[in-house]
Amino acid sequence: MFSELTEQLRARDQQGLRRVRQVLEGPQAAHITIDDREYLAFSSNDYLGLANHPELIQSVCEGAQQYGVGAGASHLINGHSSAHHRLEEALADFTGFPKALLFSTGYMANIGVVTALVGREDAIFADKLNHASLNDAALLSRAKFIRFPHLDFTALEQRLAASTARRKLVIIDAVFSMEGDRAPIRQVVALCEKYQAWLLLDDAHGFGVLGQQGRGSLFLPDSPAGHSPHVVYMATLGKAAGVFGAFVAAQPEIIETLIQTARSYIYTTATPPLLSHALLVSLKKIEQDEWRRERLTQHIQQLREGLRSSPWKLLPSDTPIQPLLIGASDEAVRISQALREQGILVPAIRPPTVPQGTARLRISLSAAHQPQDIVRLMQALHQLASLS
Repeated sequence: MFSELTEQLRARDQQGLRRVRQVLEGPQAAHITIDDREYLAFSSNDYLGLANHPELIQSVCEGAQQYGVGAGASHLINGHSSAHHRLEEALADFTGFPKALLFSTGYMANIGVVTALVGREDAIFADKLNHASLNDAALLSRAKFIRFPHLDFTALEQRLAASTARRKLVIIDAVFSMEGDRAPIRQVVALCEKYQAWLLLDDAHGFGVLGQQGRGSLFLPDSPAGHSPHVVYMATLGKAAGVFGAFVAAQPEIIETLIQTARSYIYTTATPPLLSHALLVSLKKIEQDEWRRERLTQHIQQLREGLRSSPWKLLPSDTPIQPLLIGASDEAVRISQALREQGILVPAIRPPTVPQGTARLRISLSAAHQPQDIVRLMQALHQLASLS
């Protein structure tokens, strides 16, 4: 029974692809402790440094006193708390949509939206570098799964024009999690309107970071003015927002359809209300603390300028995700390990997560970092480059 599994695991070891969990001792921060050793971490999605914010910690304690710990039921039984409801209303207002709906995770949100909106007679059009959750959702939906080269919208238009599907759904990341680049939303929305397609926009890495007051990728200058009714917007609440969960914002008919038919919403216990209570505070911090996004921008500029002469090139990105392209998987792992020995955590990302020959270090910047943290990372990378 177990020999085949053992052999598969051994093969992963030999290929350097076996993943190992690290046990974090204490809160998420720029400086963390693992196995009694302190590290400077460039490996989390806590882009605004809110995951350990004192006001959020206090709000969690207040929420536990008011609502208890667990929701105790699904949203459609009696687990839908007033805290959930207030957060949904606040998220809809913050993102400029008529309605919003909470999900437990971004993965569950994408699964729920895609499988509720399309089926066997329909077609999904997906960027080849989309997040795994979008790909899995497409496969589960049983719709025709049509992929197009990364950010190639000439190819997307050709595929949309040729499709005779009953319903068409374009699914795409607003910020690509392993590339750090952004989708040109105005162009995508225009195509969806032209060919009567819905657009599921996954803004997991843009919400809180990009756009006016951190309202997300739809509020960038190069995004369309106003929200097209074709857009179904998904964002997560465990990255820049610093807590946990996800939400979908869209037209009322879409949200009501999800409430009635999205299985990943219906058949699961609601998240603890105390988290929604804390997220109301997080939303205010996102809106008011412009200095956090300004500091992120400064960190991005500092890193890109400081690594300009490096033999390893940063991929084009104006987001906190700064991928340093190494190429070979074993070399990426070697450099990541050498940094770790110096007390710096930067994960090596290898195939199949990224295409063959494009292994990289995924540097994640946070407002919790200080300029001297960026200097320390750059000096370590330059030293390793000189020894290669």
